[in-house]
Amino acid sequence: MIDKRNVFDEEVFTYRLTKDNKVFLFWYNKHVKTLKGPEAQKFLRQIAGAEKTEQQLIMAKLTGNFKRGNER
Repeated sequence: MIDKRNVFDEEVFTYRLTKDNKVFLFWYNKHVKTLKGPEAQKFLRQIAGAEKTEQQLIMAKLTGNFKRGNER
């Protein structure tokens, strides 16, 4: 995935790790996906070695096409 429109120059996606090793992914502070188990561990390994823009691309890929209709 490539950021052709420079959307990820700002921090669009964020994540939060819980005590029970779940990862919550957020888009503009709105919860869009929850990762748990092996999927969460794989995500944390990928994020650990990535720079800021690459982290945004990883989270964008994981969240997929979550927007429907006329959401902005």
